Amino acid sequence: MSIVVTGATGHLGRLTIEALLRRGIPAADIIATGRDIARIKDLADRGITVRRADFSDTDGLAEAFAGADRLLLISASVPVGERVANHRRVIDAAASAGVSLVAYTSTTHADTATTVIGATHGETEKDLRDRGIPSVLLRNGWYLENYTSQLPQILQNGVVVGAAGEGRISAASRADYAEAAAVVLTAEGHTGAVYELGGDESFTLTELAAAITDAAGKQVTYSDLPVADFAQVLAAAGLPAELAEVLADADRGMNRGEMYTDSGDLHRLIGRPPVPLAEALAVALR
Repeated sequence: MSIVVTGATGHLGRLTIEALLRRGIPAADIIATGRDIARIKDLADRGITVRRADFSDTDGLAEAFAGADRLLLISASVPVGERVANHRRVIDAAASAGVSLVAYTSTTHADTATTVIGATHGETEKDLRDRGIPSVLLRNGWYLENYTSQLPQILQNGVVVGAAGEGRISAASRADYAEAAAVVLTAEGHTGAVYELGGDESFTLTELAAAITDAAGKQVTYSDLPVADFAQVLAAAGLPAELAEVLADADRGMNRGEMYTDSGDLHRLIGRPPVPLAEALAVALR
């Protein structure tokens, strides 16, 4: 069984490859793809097949997926407006290659989400259905790393800034989402499944601030802003204006409960409790 992992140059892709290896998949049966294969030369050194795959290059995708049996489509880290077309090219290339299963990293409640991010994922889910390719939807929630990576700035300023109100967020670690992806790529019985993935313990951003206070021993509060004001804060911090608006819009979705799930799907797939917020904070603060 040959398994393609797209986006292997990113965090989630690399973690998925490590999870596949832990599950006993031979390195020779894994195909790691990315736009800049120099960044994954170390994987080639370990016996993994490395191929260049640019989602905008139809011919290159066909070559990258040749001989593949299963494929993990990690949603593209490109401007949101380009995502759907890029994903469609991947799906078409996978179908032409005769791939028997595509696992797609979507987002929670993509079928009903009102956010810009949710809408693009919903379009790709529809494309998978319309193309008739066997698939499994991994509707990943927010990453814990989205917050732990901000800890230096949060602690410096003493504040978590957002626009999520008291919406609950079922975040989990990238490693846990990667483990779930490896499970569905290597086990039978997942074709056609839709998994709403998130941590067992949800939290509001007010509760996040309190958890950081407890973990770091420094008072941190939550400042809830209107969505437009939050976008301006993100842009002032150096994010491109479009990305700032998309992330602020994601917080709006959180306020509506679009990043909350109590499905327990992630726990069941990986066979253990996902890493909780308190543990992620403790590790990040070491």
